[in-house]
Amino acid sequence: MIVTTTEGIPGHEIEILDVVVGSTVRSKHLGKDITASLKSLVGGELQEYTEMLSEARTEAMNRMINEAARLGADAVVNVRFATSQTGPQAAELMAYGTAVKAKRSR
Repeated sequence: MIVTTTEGIPGHEIEILDVVVGSTVRSKHLGKDITASLKSLVGGELQEYTEMLSEARTEAMNRMINEAARLGADAVVNVRFATSQTGPQAAELMAYGTAVKAKRSR
């Protein structure tokens, strides 16, 4: 499956199928949250949250790709990511794009 942030795929004609979305809501357990809070006082990367967002991004992408595959898509174009805080210690990460059938141009 081709996944791209561009609106099209060079050398391909595309047929738009539908918008596809994958999302996940994640939180860290209290111990890691306290550790991250202490680190934020002195500055630097909050590695616990970096790891959480990386895992969430991968899961959201996989869910988006699976939805596109169910539609019979060959590709997802115009992929974007969005994040939002859903609670005091939770964040949602969403991947979305347009599922398409892609055919090589002649």
